[in-house]
Amino acid sequence: MIATGALLAPMTAEAAQAAPSTTPLSTTTASTLPATSATSATSATSATSATSATSATSAISATFTPPTPSATSAGSATSAHTAHPARTPVPALERAAHPLRSTDPGSDTSDLRALSTMIGNAKVVGLGEATHGSHEFFTMKHRVFRHLVEEKGFTTFALELSWSAGLQIDEYLQTGKGDARQVAHQALANSPWDREEFVSLITWMRDHNRRHPGRAVHFMGDDIGAPSINDEFFGRVTGYVRRNHPESLPRLNELYTGLRPIDDVFAYLRKAPAERQRLAVKAQQALDLISGLKGSGGDASAFDWAEQNARSIAQTAKFLTMDVTDPASVSASQRYRDEVMAQNVTWWQRRTGHKILLSAQNDHVGYIAGDPATYPKTQGSFLRDALGKNYTPIGFTFHHGSFLSKDAALTGDWKKFTVGAPDTDMNEHTLDKVRHRNFYFDTRRTSPTARSWLNVTRPTRNIGIQHPHPDAHVAIARSFDILIHLHTIHEATMPKP
Repeated sequence: MIATGALLAPMTAEAAQAAPSTTPLSTTTASTLPATSATSATSATSATSATSATSATSAISATFTPPTPSATSAGSATSAHTAHPARTPVPALERAAHPLRSTDPGSDTSDLRALSTMIGNAKVVGLGEATHGSHEFFTMKHRVFRHLVEEKGFTTFALELSWSAGLQIDEYLQTGKGDARQVAHQALANSPWDREEFVSLITWMRDHNRRHPGRAVHFMGDDIGAPSINDEFFGRVTGYVRRNHPESLPRLNELYTGLRPIDDVFAYLRKAPAERQRLAVKAQQALDLISGLKGSGGDASAFDWAEQNARSIAQTAKFLTMDVTDPASVSASQRYRDEVMAQNVTWWQRRTGHKILLSAQNDHVGYIAGDPATYPKTQGSFLRDALGKNYTPIGFTFHHGSFLSKDAALTGDWKKFTVGAPDTDMNEHTLDKVRHRNFYFDTRRTSPTARSWLNVTRPTRNIGIQHPHPDAHVAIARSFDILIHLHTIHEATMPKP
């Protein structure tokens, strides 16, 4: 099987952006599907400093990643946990803070009971990460998910990963066919999540399903279908039509000719723009064909999944109608992608009724991005529109530590980077003065003093798959309902052979 992999697998840093149009997906007919454009390499945190892309490869790469901050300068004046001066928000933050006893997924989770109260009846909880490569962020996601499964009835772990790759992992969770490590490596290959921490998560999820077959947990990918959509995934759509509406199969096969499969998104981008636009129109027509079969016989559930799979193909084809020479499309690209991710999560939640823990980078899960010029509307903002109070975003910050990232666009290897204490004007500098080493708090339920501080935009680390990069700028309470702060982080563990 061709590894469908995480979207970030071949992507370079946020220094490159790609931008398709933002026309809605399922409601857009083929005749109105516009040509889309994409940017060339730009600074993800500064729209005004965009430069031309050197290649289609670098242009698409950062479309799948959030802006990444750089290491802060050395010599931040105040060390962690020192006494705070008067008239600071620290006392108010301390009153709101709940200490974390552990980041180990297997540890007792009674210290997360207050988190359960903060989450309330939310059906989707977005859990961010301040780097794409730190052990503690990944293990805390595992720990929080286990707690929510066991205490609040959550049943789906969603990841910033292609829809098709998510289905690959979920098939293993439901059937047990294969090996957790092999499945994880195939689906997450070369991505920031191809790590031992995610092998552990997937292993636990499968073990849970063996022990509790009546309360199975699921895995979903909510993202664009890159770097590939294999033939097997197309077969999920054509197979449904073959079994239930064989008279429509010749037309469907015709529409997917030239598009099926997408083995290499970068090779696909070398097609002429007009050809990619033509294929996107055909992918939308294929979705329209499937949608038109609703209620005409066959299993209703099978139809729903076939339609959603066809939608994922259309989403991807539309995204790939990008002009890699146009830097003006950066924000349109990011808006489109975050809208797609929100649509897919909303579809899954409404179709299955599951409560979902959504794992993504801080700039995706939050209501407002750290670089709104590049990310004018986030996945979290779209989810708030769709779900209202049934969506709750949780952000992560940290004081110092290590992570895996890359120092070169696309061609770089995953490497360990370390950053020291944050500068004194950064959010993390003040947060780390709270007496607890690791803690969390509800940004909505703080004193006026704390709330005032939390509403101010400040430099904040937000590290993606390329480092260094300028800091993001975040007003914590405007972006997140809940914040988890960790004092020290370490690099994630590379996968074992």
